[in-house]
Amino acid sequence: MRRRELLKHLAAAIPALAASPYIFAADGQSESMAQGPFTPNWKSLSNYRTPDWFRNAKFGIWAHWGPQCEPEFGDWYARAMYEEGSDAYRHHLEKYGHPSEFGFKDVIQEWKADQWDPDALVSLYQKAGAKYFVALANHHDNFDLYDSKHQPEWNATKLGPKRDLIGGWSKAARKHGLRFGVSVHAAHAWSWYEVAQGADKSGPKAGIPYDGNLNAADGKGKWWDGRDPQALYAQKHPLSRSIADGANFDEQWHWRSGASVPSKAYADKLYDRTVNLIDAYDPDLVYFDDTVLPLYPVSDVGMRLAAHMYNRSIMRKGQLEAVINGKILDPIQRQSMVLDIERGQSNQIEALPWQTCTCIGSWHYDRRVYDSKSYKSAQTVVQTLIDVVSKNGNLLLSVPVRGNGTIDEQERAIVEEIGRWIAVNGEGIYDTRPWFVLGEGPAMESAAPTTGQGFNEGKNKPFTAQDIRFTTKDGAVYAFAMGWPADGKLTIKSMRSGGEYLKKRVARVELVGRGKPLAFKQSAEGLHVTLPSEKSALPYAIALKIA
Repeated sequence: MRRRELLKHLAAAIPALAASPYIFAADGQSESMAQGPFTPNWKSLSNYRTPDWFRNAKFGIWAHWGPQCEPEFGDWYARAMYEEGSDAYRHHLEKYGHPSEFGFKDVIQEWKADQWDPDALVSLYQKAGAKYFVALANHHDNFDLYDSKHQPEWNATKLGPKRDLIGGWSKAARKHGLRFGVSVHAAHAWSWYEVAQGADKSGPKAGIPYDGNLNAADGKGKWWDGRDPQALYAQKHPLSRSIADGANFDEQWHWRSGASVPSKAYADKLYDRTVNLIDAYDPDLVYFDDTVLPLYPVSDVGMRLAAHMYNRSIMRKGQLEAVINGKILDPIQRQSMVLDIERGQSNQIEALPWQTCTCIGSWHYDRRVYDSKSYKSAQTVVQTLIDVVSKNGNLLLSVPVRGNGTIDEQERAIVEEIGRWIAVNGEGIYDTRPWFVLGEGPAMESAAPTTGQGFNEGKNKPFTAQDIRFTTKDGAVYAFAMGWPADGKLTIKSMRSGGEYLKKRVARVELVGRGKPLAFKQSAEGLHVTLPSEKSALPYAIALKIA
């Protein structure tokens, strides 16, 4: 369907939506799917078009924060603590005790988030230049961070902080004028938590089952009396084929290589939980941490969620403003949502908008990163942002939040420095589109390919002043040099006279943020620009506006 035909179709559907906004829920589900022009199949979903708000925003900040941040021991803690001999397992023994006696459900109970101030954090992020904010709604740990109708025993309003965290984040984001998103990771709890069904193979606790085997009857007289741990751990099913038997964990992530396939009841519950989240908090963006969509291809839950969100957006706003992120997409899936590349970048200008997600440290807060002072620098973040935007992408940056709900002073300094750079140079970032060529320079000559979900971050040559990236807006071209040349002179080969990209000669060059014209000369070798004698305050990325 062509774009003009799609818009006519959407416009014709809106009056009907107002009169009859929902269709009946499918068997086994209690939440309905919004009615409209989108249906849960790729032919229909591929009519999606990325809204301008997302294309113009370029930069978002993410709070990848939940109960796994309470131990302050890094990502995937709720899985690694059950892996005998791992660093997280040893840390858990020392801090909490054995996982047969003190499991992840008990870590949740310890988590209070007593210093969390969403308004102050989102205000900081808005000042740093973020145009959208994303909050973790649940992780592979299966704990909902909102008032969840379909996970009533294991959500943040009932345990741990006893607060509606998504509600608090949403209110703060909208107060500060940011688009609001949520990230949903719970589809993988089915197989990810299988280690909680195990037991030590050696030592004094050998053979004693971990707490992932418990059920509601085992809670009598305990703090969790009346709650069923299986609603959290989801482990009353046969295990996936083990690595020892030749299984590949990476392939099992895609529900292959002997992965245990989730039951229909599990899939229906995931659908209900996610529709409840979308309907109650009205996010502009939903990030799914899945290959394509949740439970794809063993269930159509993900496609039903996409159709629901798109139709609901049209019904409520009169046009499609929703964004869904998915990973490892084929061409038709690529047209159906916004591709996310995790901890990595594309090596070309993408025809369709995309996003990279990365973090300045570990996805879940890790005290060891703080102690070793090994966060990504503001310079790395800024240069990544420029590189991604030049290729038609957005950067979603996670700033790890401590268990108590705060960020540390090292993180704050990084965020504030990003904000100082964007305050001067943001003109060449926001609302821009790619130029004819993404850039030039040594870093492009041996760019590392992506693998799996991405993961080529940090594998390329460091940027230098010879590395240039381009964006364009309102007839101007913005050229970003990834450093201040030692002699104060830049040569931009892509802007040579008689070259294939410039139809007219350059008339003016200025340093963004200063507004004064710079001396330049255009030759067959390139555009030669003489920079001011006084360096920019943050000279690792300088923006030239070229008319």
